[in-house]
Amino acid sequence: MTKRKTVAAEAALPEVTISDFDGIRYLHLGTPWVQGSMRIRKPFDIDLEYVQRMMAWLLLVDPATVPERRAMQLGLGAAAATKFCVQKLGMATTAVELNPQVISVCRQWFKLPPDSDRLQVVLGDAGAEIQKPQYLQTVDALQVDLYDHEAAAPVLDSPDFYLHCRNLLTDEGCMTVNLFGRTNSYARSLANIQQAFGDEAVWRFAATKEGNTVVLAQRTASRPERELLVQRADAIQQATGLPALKWLKVFKPVVALAV
Repeated sequence: MTKRKTVAAEAALPEVTISDFDGIRYLHLGTPWVQGSMRIRKPFDIDLEYVQRMMAWLLLVDPATVPERRAMQLGLGAAAATKFCVQKLGMATTAVELNPQVISVCRQWFKLPPDSDRLQVVLGDAGAEIQKPQYLQTVDALQVDLYDHEAAAPVLDSPDFYLHCRNLLTDEGCMTVNLFGRTNSYARSLANIQQAFGDEAVWRFAATKEGNTVVLAQRTASRPERELLVQRADAIQQATGLPALKWLKVFKPVVALAV
Protein backbone atom coordinates (compact mmCIF):
# COMPACT_ATOMS: atom_id res chain seq x y z
CA MET A 1 0.00 0.00 0.00
CA THR A 2 1.37 3.43 -0.90
CA LYS A 3 1.72 6.21 1.63
CA ARG A 4 -1.14 8.13 -0.02
CA LYS A 5 -3.44 5.09 0.21
CA THR A 6 -2.41 4.48 3.81
CA VAL A 7 -3.28 8.05 4.79
CA ALA A 8 -6.63 7.80 2.99
CA ALA A 9 -7.45 4.50 4.71
CA GLU A 10 -6.66 5.93 8.14
CA ALA A 11 -8.76 9.01 7.41
CA ALA A 12 -11.73 6.77 6.66
CA LEU A 13 -11.57 5.14 10.10
CA PRO A 14 -13.82 6.56 12.83
CA GLU A 15 -12.39 8.99 15.33
CA VAL A 16 -11.68 7.47 18.74
CA THR A 17 -13.05 9.31 21.77
CA ILE A 18 -13.24 8.60 25.50
CA SER A 19 -15.63 9.51 28.29
CA ASP A 20 -15.49 9.10 32.06
CA PHE A 21 -18.49 8.43 34.29
CA ASP A 22 -18.72 7.19 37.88
CA GLY A 23 -15.17 5.85 38.02
CA ILE A 24 -15.32 4.09 34.64
CA ARG A 25 -13.58 5.19 31.43
CA TYR A 26 -15.28 4.32 28.13
CA LEU A 27 -13.93 4.08 24.60
CA HIS A 28 -16.09 5.12 21.62
CA LEU A 29 -15.60 5.05 17.85
CA GLY A 30 -17.25 8.33 16.91
CA THR A 31 -20.66 7.32 18.33
CA PRO A 32 -22.24 6.88 21.80
CA TRP A 33 -21.80 3.07 21.43
CA VAL A 34 -19.41 1.71 24.06
CA GLN A 35 -16.54 -0.19 22.42
CA GLY A 36 -14.77 -0.92 25.69
CA SER A 37 -14.33 0.26 29.25
CA MET A 38 -11.98 0.30 32.24
CA ARG A 39 -12.47 0.84 35.94
CA ILE A 40 -10.01 3.65 36.54
CA ARG A 41 -8.92 2.37 39.95
CA LYS A 42 -8.64 -1.25 38.75
CA PRO A 43 -7.23 -0.91 35.22
CA PHE A 44 -6.24 -4.57 34.82
CA ASP A 45 -9.60 -6.04 35.84
CA ILE A 46 -12.31 -6.63 33.23
CA ASP A 47 -15.28 -4.31 33.67
CA LEU A 48 -17.82 -5.39 31.03
CA GLU A 49 -19.70 -8.63 31.65
CA TYR A 50 -19.43 -9.90 28.09
CA VAL A 51 -15.64 -9.35 28.06
CA GLN A 52 -15.40 -11.34 31.28
CA ARG A 53 -17.25 -14.14 29.50
CA MET A 54 -14.71 -14.01 26.67
CA MET A 55 -12.42 -15.71 29.20
CA ALA A 56 -14.64 -18.80 29.44
CA TRP A 57 -12.03 -20.84 27.56
CA LEU A 58 -10.40 -21.09 30.99
CA LEU A 59 -13.11 -23.60 31.93
CA LEU A 60 -11.88 -26.01 29.27
CA VAL A 61 -8.17 -26.22 30.11
CA ASP A 62 -6.08 -27.24 33.10
CA PRO A 63 -5.61 -24.03 35.18
CA ALA A 64 -1.99 -24.94 35.93
CA THR A 65 -1.12 -24.73 32.22
CA VAL A 66 -2.51 -21.24 31.57
CA PRO A 67 0.76 -19.23 31.98
CA GLU A 68 2.40 -21.50 29.38
CA ARG A 69 -0.29 -20.75 26.80
CA ARG A 70 -0.59 -18.04 24.14
CA ALA A 71 -3.48 -15.62 23.63
CA MET A 72 -4.54 -13.52 20.66
CA GLN A 73 -7.15 -10.76 20.45
CA LEU A 74 -8.70 -9.67 17.16
CA GLY A 75 -9.98 -6.17 17.83
CA LEU A 76 -8.28 -4.35 20.70
CA GLY A 77 -11.27 -2.40 22.04
CA ALA A 78 -10.23 -0.78 25.31
CA ALA A 79 -7.56 -3.50 25.70
CA ALA A 80 -9.36 -5.18 28.62
CA ALA A 81 -8.86 -8.76 27.38
CA THR A 82 -5.30 -8.05 26.26
CA LYS A 83 -4.27 -6.54 29.59
CA PHE A 84 -5.98 -9.32 31.52
CA CYS A 85 -4.16 -12.07 29.61
CA VAL A 86 -0.79 -10.37 30.03
CA GLN A 87 -1.05 -8.96 33.55
CA LYS A 88 -3.44 -11.33 35.34
CA LEU A 89 -2.83 -14.63 33.54
CA GLY A 90 0.83 -14.13 32.63
CA MET A 91 0.30 -15.25 29.03
CA ALA A 92 2.24 -14.34 25.92
CA THR A 93 -0.30 -12.25 24.01
CA THR A 94 -0.78 -10.74 20.55
CA ALA A 95 -3.48 -8.19 19.74
CA VAL A 96 -4.44 -7.15 16.21
CA GLU A 97 -6.09 -3.76 15.66
CA LEU A 98 -6.92 -1.94 12.43
CA ASN A 99 -7.24 1.61 13.80
CA PRO A 100 -3.96 3.24 14.93
CA GLN A 101 -5.94 5.71 17.04
CA VAL A 102 -7.29 2.84 19.14
CA ILE A 103 -3.79 1.64 19.93
CA SER A 104 -2.61 5.16 20.81
CA VAL A 105 -5.63 5.88 23.01
CA CYS A 106 -5.29 2.52 24.80
CA ARG A 107 -1.64 3.25 25.54
CA GLN A 108 -2.36 6.80 26.76
CA TRP A 109 -5.68 6.39 28.57
CA PHE A 110 -6.33 2.67 29.22
CA LYS A 111 -3.02 1.47 30.74
CA LEU A 112 -2.07 -0.76 27.80
CA PRO A 113 1.58 -1.68 28.45
CA PRO A 114 4.25 -1.16 25.79
CA ASP A 115 5.25 -4.07 23.58
CA SER A 116 7.57 -6.56 25.26
CA ASP A 117 8.64 -10.19 25.13
CA ARG A 118 5.14 -11.06 26.40
CA LEU A 119 3.00 -8.52 24.52
CA GLN A 120 2.80 -7.63 20.84
CA VAL A 121 0.23 -5.22 19.45
CA VAL A 122 -0.03 -5.46 15.66
CA LEU A 123 -1.48 -2.68 13.52
CA GLY A 124 -3.24 -4.44 10.67
CA ASP A 125 -6.31 -6.10 9.23
CA ALA A 126 -7.25 -9.12 11.34
CA GLY A 127 -8.57 -11.10 8.38
CA ALA A 128 -5.20 -10.89 6.62
CA GLU A 129 -3.01 -11.09 9.72
CA ILE A 130 -4.38 -14.42 10.92
CA GLN A 131 -3.47 -16.08 7.63
CA LYS A 132 0.26 -15.49 8.17
CA PRO A 133 2.13 -18.79 8.64
CA GLN A 134 3.86 -17.81 11.89
CA TYR A 135 0.55 -17.86 13.77
CA LEU A 136 -0.81 -21.21 12.58
CA GLN A 137 -1.54 -23.68 15.40
CA THR A 138 0.16 -21.42 17.98
CA VAL A 139 -2.86 -19.82 19.72
CA ASP A 140 -4.52 -21.36 22.77
CA ALA A 141 -7.03 -18.58 23.47
CA LEU A 142 -8.37 -16.56 20.52
CA GLN A 143 -10.75 -13.72 21.41
CA VAL A 144 -12.66 -12.18 18.49
CA ASP A 145 -14.47 -8.86 18.97
CA LEU A 146 -14.62 -7.15 15.58
CA TYR A 147 -17.19 -4.38 15.27
CA ASP A 148 -17.17 -1.06 13.48
CA HIS A 149 -18.58 2.20 14.84
CA GLU A 150 -22.16 1.18 13.97
CA ALA A 151 -21.94 -2.12 15.95
CA ALA A 152 -24.65 -3.75 13.81
CA ALA A 153 -22.89 -7.07 13.09
CA PRO A 154 -19.34 -8.46 13.15
CA VAL A 155 -17.07 -6.97 10.48
CA LEU A 156 -15.52 -10.38 9.72
CA ASP A 157 -18.05 -13.18 9.99
CA SER A 158 -17.84 -15.68 7.11
CA PRO A 159 -17.28 -19.45 7.34
CA ASP A 160 -13.89 -18.89 5.68
CA PHE A 161 -12.92 -16.34 8.33
CA TYR A 162 -13.85 -18.74 11.13
CA LEU A 163 -11.96 -21.54 9.41
CA HIS A 164 -8.87 -19.33 9.39
CA CYS A 165 -9.49 -18.73 13.10
CA ARG A 166 -9.65 -22.47 13.69
CA ASN A 167 -6.34 -22.90 11.86
CA LEU A 168 -4.69 -20.60 14.41
CA LEU A 169 -5.57 -22.84 17.33
CA THR A 170 -3.54 -25.48 19.07
CA ASP A 171 -5.18 -28.86 19.68
CA GLU A 172 -6.60 -27.61 22.99
CA GLY A 173 -7.18 -24.11 21.65
CA CYS A 174 -10.48 -22.22 21.92
CA MET A 175 -11.99 -19.24 20.14
CA THR A 176 -14.41 -16.93 21.93
CA VAL A 177 -16.50 -14.51 19.87
CA ASN A 178 -18.67 -11.58 20.87
CA LEU A 179 -21.87 -11.61 18.82
CA PHE A 180 -23.95 -8.47 19.08
CA GLY A 181 -26.67 -7.23 16.76
CA ARG A 182 -29.98 -8.21 15.25
CA THR A 183 -31.37 -11.71 15.85
CA ASN A 184 -30.84 -12.81 12.25
CA SER A 185 -27.25 -11.61 12.44
CA TYR A 186 -26.62 -13.79 15.50
CA ALA A 187 -28.17 -16.88 13.91
CA ARG A 188 -26.09 -16.45 10.77
CA SER A 189 -22.91 -15.94 12.77
CA LEU A 190 -23.55 -19.02 14.89
CA ALA A 191 -24.22 -21.13 11.80
CA ASN A 192 -20.98 -19.92 10.22
CA ILE A 193 -19.01 -20.83 13.36
CA GLN A 194 -20.58 -24.28 13.46
CA GLN A 195 -19.76 -24.81 9.80
CA ALA A 196 -16.09 -24.03 10.44
CA PHE A 197 -15.68 -25.83 13.76
CA GLY A 198 -18.35 -28.55 13.77
CA ASP A 199 -21.50 -28.80 15.88
CA GLU A 200 -19.93 -30.61 18.82
CA ALA A 201 -17.18 -28.01 19.29
CA VAL A 202 -19.41 -24.99 19.96
CA TRP A 203 -20.64 -23.56 23.29
CA ARG A 204 -22.66 -20.43 24.03
CA PHE A 205 -23.69 -18.13 26.84
CA ALA A 206 -27.14 -16.67 27.28
CA ALA A 207 -27.19 -13.06 26.11
CA THR A 208 -26.22 -10.34 28.55
CA LYS A 209 -28.78 -7.65 29.36
CA GLU A 210 -26.96 -5.41 26.87
CA GLY A 211 -27.49 -7.99 24.12
CA ASN A 212 -24.01 -9.49 23.81
CA THR A 213 -23.87 -13.26 23.25
CA VAL A 214 -20.46 -14.88 23.72
CA VAL A 215 -19.87 -18.06 21.71
CA LEU A 216 -16.95 -20.41 22.25
CA ALA A 217 -15.58 -22.89 19.70
CA GLN A 218 -12.89 -25.52 20.31
CA ARG A 219 -10.45 -26.88 17.76
CA THR A 220 -10.92 -30.28 19.41
CA ALA A 221 -14.39 -30.80 20.85
CA SER A 222 -14.64 -31.85 24.49
CA ARG A 223 -17.44 -32.17 27.03
CA PRO A 224 -15.95 -31.94 30.54
CA GLU A 225 -18.04 -33.41 33.32
CA ARG A 226 -20.02 -30.96 35.42
CA GLU A 227 -17.90 -31.70 38.50
CA LEU A 228 -14.71 -30.77 36.65
CA LEU A 229 -16.25 -27.55 35.32
CA VAL A 230 -17.26 -26.57 38.86
CA GLN A 231 -13.74 -27.26 40.14
CA ARG A 232 -12.20 -25.17 37.39
CA ALA A 233 -14.73 -22.36 37.81
CA ASP A 234 -13.97 -22.19 41.53
CA ALA A 235 -10.21 -22.07 40.82
CA ILE A 236 -10.67 -19.35 38.18
CA GLN A 237 -12.83 -17.27 40.50
CA GLN A 238 -10.38 -17.50 43.38
CA ALA A 239 -7.35 -16.73 41.21
CA THR A 240 -8.75 -13.93 39.05
CA GLY A 241 -11.98 -12.62 40.58
CA LEU A 242 -13.95 -13.50 37.45
CA PRO A 243 -17.51 -14.70 38.28
CA ALA A 244 -16.82 -18.12 36.78
CA LEU A 245 -19.20 -20.06 39.04
CA LYS A 246 -22.08 -17.90 37.79
CA TRP A 247 -21.02 -18.68 34.22
CA LEU A 248 -22.04 -22.30 34.65
CA LYS A 249 -25.68 -21.27 35.03
CA VAL A 250 -25.77 -19.62 31.58
CA PHE A 251 -23.07 -21.52 29.62
CA LYS A 252 -23.84 -24.68 27.71
CA PRO A 253 -22.84 -26.62 24.58
CA VAL A 254 -24.68 -25.99 21.34
CA VAL A 255 -25.84 -29.32 20.03
CA ALA A 256 -28.05 -28.50 17.04
CA LEU A 257 -26.98 -26.83 13.81
CA ALA A 258 -28.11 -23.23 13.76
CA VAL A 259 -30.65 -22.34 11.07
